[in-house]
Amino acid sequence: MDYLAITIITLTSGVVGTGLGGLLGGAFKRDSDKIISILLAFAAGVMLSIVCFDLMSAPISKMRQGLLPSFTPIIVAIAVIIGYCLVYFLNRFIDGRAALSKKASSKSSLFVAGITLIVAIAVHNLPEGMVIGASYANQPNMLANLFKSSGFIMAIVIGMHNIPEGMAICVPLLTGGMKKTKAVLLTALSGLPTVFGALLGYSLGGINDVALILSLGFASGAMLYVALGELIPQAITLWKSKLTSFSLFTGLLVGFLLVMV
Repeated sequence: MDYLAITIITLTSGVVGTGLGGLLGGAFKRDSDKIISILLAFAAGVMLSIVCFDLMSAPISKMRQGLLPSFTPIIVAIAVIIGYCLVYFLNRFIDGRAALSKKASSKSSLFVAGITLIVAIAVHNLPEGMVIGASYANQPNMLANLFKSSGFIMAIVIGMHNIPEGMAICVPLLTGGMKKTKAVLLTALSGLPTVFGALLGYSLGGINDVALILSLGFASGAMLYVALGELIPQAITLWKSKLTSFSLFTGLLVGFLLVMV
């Protein structure tokens, strides 16, 4: 039952979030950059709060209670570095594919660029799903707290993050001549690995305490890169405004309240 609940939640976060981005990609104009910038900054703020006040702090709190060994912070730090570096290299691959789509001029080139982006972002969604799964693995009595845990919050935030990714995929597909229905469907399917990542993260986190620490640390590193290396720079690039910083600040506070309440 636990796995079914996680599957439904991450299916909504990954597939629906990316698919919604595909729909917006076919409808929005240039003015949408301001809205996307504010959403990205807000999502980054929420992510940073959850990483700092929940994912990374949970193993430390258990260590101080005598439930985990004294070297827990070292394991967390190593796992954070691994998670950060892995997502960094994945994003370098994605950035290369995105540059290809921008340079393409013919319809066939744009079509190929869109398909390549689907594959790249699908791979990128796997560790994001692990974040959700690891968060739920750290939650006692998961079903009773299904909509109250940090895992559910992360599912919402990652769903928001998937919207601009869906737009980035759908636009070159539509420009390359693909029908809108098919383009949106393929865009939505690129979010499917989020489900597999969540199930993997939940399974690994439930093996033993060390596996849980590694899962939470990896998830923290992955989210730190997504927030610091992807969302915030994109938000600033799309719209250089003080409102972007205010949205980031608001996201930090909202994330803090969601974790602490």
